[in-house]
Formats: sequence, C-alpha cells, structure tokens
Amino acid sequence: MVTYQLEPALDVDEFVDVLVRSTLAERRPVDRRDIVAGMLARADIILTARIGSELVGVSRALTDFSYCTYLSDLAVDQAHQGKGIGRELVRRTHETAGLHTILILLAAPAARSYYPHIGMQRHDSAWIIPRRP
Repeated sequence: MVTYQLEPALDVDEFVDVLVRSTLAERRPVDRRDIVAGMLARADIILTARIGSELVGVSRALTDFSYCTYLSDLAVDQAHQGKGIGRELVRRTHETAGLHTILILLAAPAARSYYPHIGMQRHDSAWIIPRRP
C-alpha cells in the first residue's frame, strides 16, 4: 500500500536516493548536497509516496498558490513505475497548490510520452535562460 504525505522536511540523502533510483539524478546536481538542500528548503510543496518507510516517489513544486504551480521534480523509483504513483503525485501536488492554478512541468527527455498519458497537455512555448557556471 502506498502512503502519500506532505514532507516539507524531507531528508536530502533520501531525496537524492530516490532521484537516483528514478533516473532523474542524471539531470539534477545530486553531487552538490548544498544545492539539493536548497532545492528542498525553498520548495513550496514536497509530496512523497512511501511503501512502508521506503521512499518510492517524490514531487517537488514551486507555487504562488494563486495562479501557477511549477512541478520541478517528479521522481518514481523505477521498480515502482507503472503503478499509478506518478499520476497520483501529480494529482495531489496540483490539488495541494490549488486546482485553480496552472500546473507547469518541463519533461525529462525519457518521460515525454508519459505526461500525455496522465492527461497533461503539451505546450510549445516554454523558454529558458540556461544556468551559468
């Protein structure tokens, strides 16, 4: 049975571990504990999925709770993918932020086909300014 809960004080090492088990670590600075700690500390919503005490999924979002919500991390342990955990994390994250907000997500290349499957719409006008070293 999967238990979902808000965990604003999620442990950095536990977060990094699930990022690694989900493959999202390939696109996150998991070797920089200070940056990961900041990512967690400044998030508005950290929602977890656990089976027993094992962290199997996490959603991390930034929101103003009024207009928009940016779902910056959605990670589900590869061993538990295909069971609806990601879909439920997205649903609960949006619900927590407010269904009146627009939910925004930039998909990892390997996950692009997943998001339409759970009811998200493609948007073709996202723009970025890359990070500077």
